[in-house]
Amino acid sequence: MMPHTLIVLIGPTGVGKTELSLSIAEHFQTSIISADSRQLYADLKIGTAAPTPEQLARVTHYFVGTLQLTDYYSAAQYETDVLSKLEELFLNHETVLLTGGSMMYVDAICKGIDDIPTVDSETRELMLHRYEKEGLEKLCAELKLLDPEYYKIVDLKNPKRVIHALEICYMTGKTYTSFRTRTYKERPFRIIKIGLTRNREELYDRINRRVDIMMEEGLLEEARSVYPYKQLNALNTVGYKEIFNYLDGEWTLDFAIEKIKQNSRIYSRKQMTWFKRDNDITWFHPDQQQEIMKHIKNLIS
Repeated sequence: MMPHTLIVLIGPTGVGKTELSLSIAEHFQTSIISADSRQLYADLKIGTAAPTPEQLARVTHYFVGTLQLTDYYSAAQYETDVLSKLEELFLNHETVLLTGGSMMYVDAICKGIDDIPTVDSETRELMLHRYEKEGLEKLCAELKLLDPEYYKIVDLKNPKRVIHALEICYMTGKTYTSFRTRTYKERPFRIIKIGLTRNREELYDRINRRVDIMMEEGLLEEARSVYPYKQLNALNTVGYKEIFNYLDGEWTLDFAIEKIKQNSRIYSRKQMTWFKRDNDITWFHPDQQQEIMKHIKNLIS
């Protein structure tokens, strides 16, 4: 029996994944699973460049617009949910397409995530309370004592990472490091990874134009509508946090728009650094659609 295939289409923000993913999905008469951690939120359509109603009508998408801003969601949860959905989809499809730029989410499906326990709400609230009262430096010092190994490698300026590691230490009585085994999980399907890339100038030009289009489509109004929730993790995101600075009266709108472009370009570089470490990805320019289809068919046949 032919093994089932998951085609994984990845690349930096603004590279052109959406249009190509629709063409590939239509060719294989299959569905698309989004690997974009922010397109999951129903209220963030414009700023996350979520598929339009027309695109959703062309191909069935999963994991788009399914969450509220206040919902807690993680890459581990995503792994569980997507594997369950794939099992269902593979009953009727030989091939399914996964596409997006959230590196952790892509890795969760292709490689698996370490079985780190889910943090209970009491521990989460306690640590957030301590962070607000005592500040990040104090928590970093505590992490150094409880898990010196993780302290050496964690981004100490990233409160989310520091807090999460401490939550696990508190909840389990073990180090966070002890849960980070980094073992690859075998998947019961074949994975074909296609990476899209453009030269830097071309990509940056597309990112800048995309931000202008988002503004024309109403990003300012969308950000204003979610402003009351700005402290939530879902909104700690390029495109929203810059406009919140404008709404807070700290920046002019023009400056905020320039910062969105700049931060999107920085994020695209981070994505490429992450993806370039993965030797399983075969790279193409988005215009090489025929070569991409040929490559996929050769591997499937």
